[in-house]
Amino acid sequence: MSMPALFLSHGAPPLVDDAAWVTQLQELAAGLPRPRAILMASAHWESAPLMLGATETVPLVYDFGGFPQRFYETQYAAPGAPELAVRVEKLMPDSEQVARTSRGLDHGAYVPLSVMYPDANIPVLQMSLPTLEPDRLLDLGRRLAPLRDEGVLIIGSGFTTHGLPFLRDFRTDAPAPGWSREFDAWTAETLARGAVDELADFRSAAPGMPYAHPTIEHFAPMFLTLGASGDPGQRPEQRIDGFWMGLSKRSFQTV
Repeated sequence: MSMPALFLSHGAPPLVDDAAWVTQLQELAAGLPRPRAILMASAHWESAPLMLGATETVPLVYDFGGFPQRFYETQYAAPGAPELAVRVEKLMPDSEQVARTSRGLDHGAYVPLSVMYPDANIPVLQMSLPTLEPDRLLDLGRRLAPLRDEGVLIIGSGFTTHGLPFLRDFRTDAPAPGWSREFDAWTAETLARGAVDELADFRSAAPGMPYAHPTIEHFAPMFLTLGASGDPGQRPEQRIDGFWMGLSKRSFQTV
């Protein structure tokens, strides 16, 4: 059975305390076929050449600061995915270097997975973002698309808006700033039209920039997901919307 591909606005570790978001992610996961394995690309791992994380269970990467101690004690001991690593390597062109590392899952990967698949019994492989350029990520997603027919759930994990330096109210239910609302509305409308070329031009075309993304690593995983859809004009199903701490948690799945 062919799997969809997902783009998730993944949130910080306190995501697991947000009842609304937990319910949304659980419902999303419940509507999916059960994956044979998961291939995750998170905004929190940029590395070129393409890197593949540990193919066996290793400690998580607690790549954040300033949170209660319990978030540094979280465990998510998903099985490794060595067979998936081999498949990813074979899908890359001969000119593309692929390296392996013992790096564990970072919070952009394990936080949403701990909600969606809390039993941690599905093999997970995390890959780096070897570039942040939309066109190159679309091409990378296209190369990975055959994995969907092999039961692999491909997830790009980022955040639809991520202007942390410009937030003034850090309550989880804080009103969204104008730049966050405007960028989110533009993204929703552009996705609804399947206008991938316009999305790829977000740095100059989208309202709310550069405040919505002073750095672009949290929007970039979206293009990996769109590339993996196999249809450049597809209108993905937007499964989650709304805001958390003023940031857009818009998330979607391809069909």
